[in-house]
Amino acid sequence: MPDQKRKKLTPVQLQYKEVAKRHEPPRPLLRNFSRAFLVGGLICLIGQGIQEMFIRVFHFTEKTASSPTVAVLIFSSVLLTGFGVYDRIAQWAGAGTAVPVTGFANSIASAAIEHRSEGYVLGVGGNMFKLAGSVIVFGVFAAFVIGIVKTLIKMGG
Repeated sequence: MPDQKRKKLTPVQLQYKEVAKRHEPPRPLLRNFSRAFLVGGLICLIGQGIQEMFIRVFHFTEKTASSPTVAVLIFSSVLLTGFGVYDRIAQWAGAGTAVPVTGFANSIASAAIEHRSEGYVLGVGGNMFKLAGSVIVFGVFAAFVIGIVKTLIKMGG
């Protein structure tokens, strides 16, 4: 603990912190890492399987199979969130469910479900985009900057 924060605590508070630290149960880090690795890997494996299905069954190319694969993963994540299954999986697996596409879809759907009693526009839409808004703005801005850089490179070379 930094000295500045330690100075602000009274001796009784410091003593309490030491007692609490001694009685705190150890965190099962290996178990948590293993669960996160297994579930995150399983989500990625399922995504790869879906992509392979689009390639082999529907004759997509590897490039064109990406978009429908992401759409299926997002839809599945939102559906599982709506039924309360994704949250139970996340409770067990921890960070393993934070795989970008499914984790983001889960967080958006959770916000929408949580605020549905406030109405569709102000409740669902407003609170859903509190989280998604910053991500969307960053994505659009990043795409704009990359587009300008690419254009400048093509013009120069």
